[in-house]
Amino acid sequence: MYEEARRRRSSAPDRRQYIVSLAETLDTAAKGEDMDFDVPQEIQQVLDELDAFIAAEITPLEHEDDNLRFFDHRREYARTDFENGGIPRPEWEALLAEMRRRADAAGFLRYGIPAKYGGRDGSNLAMAIIREHLAAKGLGLHNDLQNESSVVGNFPTIRMWENYGTAEQKREFLDGMFSGRTRVAFGLTEPNHGSDASWLETKATRDGDEWVINGTKRFNSGMHHATHDLIFARTSGDEGRAQGISCFIVPVQTPGFSVEFMWWTFNMPTDHAEVTLNDVRVPATAMLGGEGDGLALANTFTHENRIRQAASGVGAAQYCIDQSVAYARSRVTFGQPLSSRQAIQWPLVELQTECEMVRQLVRKTAWELDHRHHMEISDKVAMCNYRANRLVCDAADRAIQVHGGIGYTRHMPFEHIYRHHRRYRITEGSEEVQMRRIAQIMFGFGRPRE
Repeated sequence: MYEEARRRRSSAPDRRQYIVSLAETLDTAAKGEDMDFDVPQEIQQVLDELDAFIAAEITPLEHEDDNLRFFDHRREYARTDFENGGIPRPEWEALLAEMRRRADAAGFLRYGIPAKYGGRDGSNLAMAIIREHLAAKGLGLHNDLQNESSVVGNFPTIRMWENYGTAEQKREFLDGMFSGRTRVAFGLTEPNHGSDASWLETKATRDGDEWVINGTKRFNSGMHHATHDLIFARTSGDEGRAQGISCFIVPVQTPGFSVEFMWWTFNMPTDHAEVTLNDVRVPATAMLGGEGDGLALANTFTHENRIRQAASGVGAAQYCIDQSVAYARSRVTFGQPLSSRQAIQWPLVELQTECEMVRQLVRKTAWELDHRHHMEISDKVAMCNYRANRLVCDAADRAIQVHGGIGYTRHMPFEHIYRHHRRYRITEGSEEVQMRRIAQIMFGFGRPRE
């Protein structure tokens, strides 16, 4: 059905005719043709291959040399170097690196990136289905939450380099991303500005063939091992305007660049730094994209990332629901299975219903992201993101409640799932900002494409 709708849209001269043609497609389906919501066969084949690979390569690795300490009740302490600023322990990152090495050798790690960079041209729809599938398996080395590390990697910065990078930047940073030669952090948020990025206070001024950057970045992700940092700074224009913000690739060893400390967060370990830039000088060639392209560049990152976070949220929510149902059926209280109580049934029924609805919205939006300009569906991406993030937090909280005292312990995975996904209601644009974007489209205060 989606392919038929796409064909009609491409041949329709205007939006009104497209809506009429889409209605005809739906009407045809209603009169007898099946509406196909099954996972496409080629994607299902990838899921089957992934399951076999995880069983053969990743699960055994997870059980070697007490690696289970990184996933059972000891996980936060096994992963976190509390005496060194709360950053990840080297042993933990070494295990993740081995997982990625095996996944790359098997042809899965780069699945979602262009073939010319060693990938398999995986679509946004495929990535959404895969990310949901992996998250629905629960905690494990195959798809870790805290590091967002997975046998199928999420590399939304690829599109940034592809769309905005020079040939030299692509060679250095796309190749370096997978070889480990370069590791690029992301510095957009500031002490006084988060989702209101157009008001950021970091400034860059031109001085001959160089730019001089001054400012502070907060929650600067990936700084514990970064070689470079993407710094967004205002180069022209008025505060509050998206125009005039530019992006610079700053080597972390540049004089004046300083990592002050790491923020300890709800879920540990941390890789979120407070960074200051005092008269940091970079050459003009350090700019990624053109002058003033900064927020447009960031949006190419956030839209792909948001839909994949939403898909992972649906998968993790389904895991929490499934585990709760299984426990309620096996747990006997007052002589009856816990599952016989409507007080247990109905909250899980509501969660399962919402899970089904959000799943279809995520897949539909991911499909649209493959076929339309990402700004044309920014409101749909926002819908997916904020509803899925709420859903998984609600599902994890309900799982704790259904499991009772044991659900509250770290011997169960639900507190970890909650703590991880809770941050997505703030990061990547808070849910209030997501709702604001939807309202802009609904009430005419914004445009689909900016």
